[in-house]
Amino acid sequence: MNSESLVSRLHQHRMWSNQRLLNSARQLTHEQLHQPMSIGQGSVWRTLTHLLAAEYVWLEALLGNEKPSMPGDALDKLPGNQQSAGAIESLGELCDRWSEIDLRWAKYLEQITADSLDESIYKTSISSGKGKRYATMQADVLLHLCTHAQYTGAQLVNMLRQLEVEDLPDLMLITMARSENGSIDG
Repeated sequence: MNSESLVSRLHQHRMWSNQRLLNSARQLTHEQLHQPMSIGQGSVWRTLTHLLAAEYVWLEALLGNEKPSMPGDALDKLPGNQQSAGAIESLGELCDRWSEIDLRWAKYLEQITADSLDESIYKTSISSGKGKRYATMQADVLLHLCTHAQYTGAQLVNMLRQLEVEDLPDLMLITMARSENGSIDG
């Protein structure tokens, strides 16, 4: 497997895991989605929207937008806890936005090459080193996004466990691979 295929495979797993997390989140009530928790971003809802925003922001950076911001992201809130324009307000809307971003990711991943993985992209930080412009190899951004999704996905599974969801999603890459070749039900 070449480097482009490996990166694409990791992103296929990221998108597959996200869908499993969203399917589990559909079992929750509005109150459970927003219930304060001491892990992740503080609730299932905030952690899911954080995950989506990260995927949006990094795709935008890879496409050349050095100062990307997702409308409605937590960093985009107005004073007094008002939501900004474009805020995601329902799980259905979140799922729709995710589907749109997944399509954009698939299109982006189709065109990566070994050479493009070594190229730098530029992004102005909104967190650590806020306001500083960083150059990062595309390969590192693509790998970061996958490890961030795995880390955040594990937090979400633990939140779901605390909310007593009975059928927790298995997010392991090997589970995806086995479900693809018919070894297990997926």
